[in-house]
Order: sequence, then structure tokens, then C-alpha cells
Amino acid sequence: MMTNSLLIAIDFDGTIVEDAYPSIGKPRIFAFETLKQLQKDGHRLILWTYRNGRTLDKAVEFCKENGIEFYAVNQSFPGEEPVGSSVPRKINADLFIDDRNLGGILGWGEIYHEISKQPLRAEEERKKKKKKGFFRRS
Repeated sequence: MMTNSLLIAIDFDGTIVEDAYPSIGKPRIFAFETLKQLQKDGHRLILWTYRNGRTLDKAVEFCKENGIEFYAVNQSFPGEEPVGSSVPRKINADLFIDDRNLGGILGWGEIYHEISKQPLRAEEERKKKKKKGFFRRS
């Protein structure tokens, strides 16, 4: 398990499965395998989707049938209750994976590779901040 786990928000249609909304499309190649490995690595996954009501229930059940249970669904944390306009629709996450990203969606192998480098990048940034001086020189 990683010590620097991430909170990762993941879209459903076009990201985990091919876009066939309101139906459920075929799983994208390596999507569920990658999600399982991310969970095994200690990351918390949030399903963050436009779906709601029955279509959301079907998506959650489809993921569960494929071995993925999410930390939260369309919420920043389990049990988050909307209170009028005081809880924003945008959730709190370290990373967002969505087919509507600028430049489109990467393959799941590339996604895993990029996420696996995140804790290393964070550690490098902490080391840089420890250096003294205006230009990070001792």
C-alpha cells in the first residue's frame, strides 16, 4: 500500500465504459483491471458522473459486478449530504479522469503509469521546497 494515496474522481460514460448513455456501454479495455490495481495500491476512487437516479444505480451495480466498489459516488466523501447551495456540485479530489479532458482520454495503461508517478513527483516537490534561497540554491 502506498503512503501517498490519492483521491481520484472517475467519470463513467466514455471513461470506464464506452459512451452509450443512458444505456451502459462495453467496458473500455483495461478499465476495470486498472481501477482494481489503483485500489490495491491504496488510492480511493470516487465515481463522478452526470448520471443520477436509476441510471446511476445501474452504473454503480455494473461496476460492483466487475469488482469495483467506490469510496464515494457523486460526493467528496461517503455520507456527504447536500445542504441547499452550501455543498458544491464539484467534488474534492486529487485527480479527475474524464473522457472530456482537454486532449481526450488516455488509455488505461497510460493512466495507471501517470498516476503511479504522482507520489514520486510529490516527494520531489517536497525536497525542492526544503532547499534554501530564492533560486533554490543553498
